[in-house]
Amino acid sequence: MSKGEKWYSLNLGIQHKEAADTCGCGKTTGNCDEIKKTMSNEQFISAAVDASIGDETRKDGFEQVFDVKMDRRSAFKKLTASLMIGAGAVSTSCSMTAGEETKEKAQIDWEEQFKGNYKLMTNEEKKATVNRLMRSYELRTGKNISMTAENAQEDVLFGYAFNISKCQGYMDCVNACVEENNQDRNSQMQYIRIHEMKDGEGFKFNEADDNYYHEVPAQGHFYMGTQCFHCDNPPCVEVCPVQATWREEDGLVVVDYDWCVGCRYCMAACPYDGRRFNWSKPEVPETEINKNQHYLGNRMRKKGVMEKCTFCVQRSRKGQNPACVDACPTGARIFGNLLDPKSTIRWVLENKKVFRLKEDLGTEPKFWYFMD
Repeated sequence: MSKGEKWYSLNLGIQHKEAADTCGCGKTTGNCDEIKKTMSNEQFISAAVDASIGDETRKDGFEQVFDVKMDRRSAFKKLTASLMIGAGAVSTSCSMTAGEETKEKAQIDWEEQFKGNYKLMTNEEKKATVNRLMRSYELRTGKNISMTAENAQEDVLFGYAFNISKCQGYMDCVNACVEENNQDRNSQMQYIRIHEMKDGEGFKFNEADDNYYHEVPAQGHFYMGTQCFHCDNPPCVEVCPVQATWREEDGLVVVDYDWCVGCRYCMAACPYDGRRFNWSKPEVPETEINKNQHYLGNRMRKKGVMEKCTFCVQRSRKGQNPACVDACPTGARIFGNLLDPKSTIRWVLENKKVFRLKEDLGTEPKFWYFMD
């Protein structure tokens, strides 16, 4: 394989499935190429979307909430919670003694309960839910946050490279990730793992020390970081029963925290230990909260949902590096746009001997390792 082909071996989201009698549209007759010739690109894309998820896009938030397949117990809990919120909102709105802010908070809770899945929202609906969350935070704390919902940009596919030769195990990346992404301080949740391994024994993750408390680098050891690898063919997405996690156009695998039901199927399906479940409501001191947030990233989470690295979507979609990259004191972490031939990440993939973990699984992780 030539140097220029290394990075391009990545599956760019196109799954090729063999089928003897169909082109993939679901029909066994006709010719999609002929049909496409009679339609504009916009019409063809619209028709394709309508054929695949048309029923979903026509549902409002209420229908999406209650049409999700789930067991009876989960359905009862969701229905009970919704009725309690609804009853509280109605009671508050009708109360003569409730203040205007209290009534507004009740209305926000009601509207948030019945909003649809984020990936099915229009840009206007995304903006509305972001505004509600910012206003809710202001009503609850008296302080302001900045939350965005930037979509993926065209011609961008994020990738990551980790230089094993340079990592010295300092864990500055871990600390920066915790602070940037408003991770729970009580449970000491961490999206990033730094594995300390013995020289000459290969990658034995089952024997690695992930919680070392000694001076680093330790003699006779090397260090290797893992996190969510943002696979191009993510198994976590395939197993989610409520479509709470998906792959964005720029390659980021994200989670809609408000749609997640906490079943942890994605956690079990991930072959890289990239997902975290919060057993309690994340607690972050007010003075330490990062108030620059993204809806799919570091906004404050509720109890009982899955969390993970998002390549700091609140930073990367603004053209910045993830916090872990900027915090690394040895330059072991490299991040960039795989579609930009002038990017550092492309140079690494084309000029270094790189490898990925468990490539035989076909997950196509966008996270490479290399050594100098």
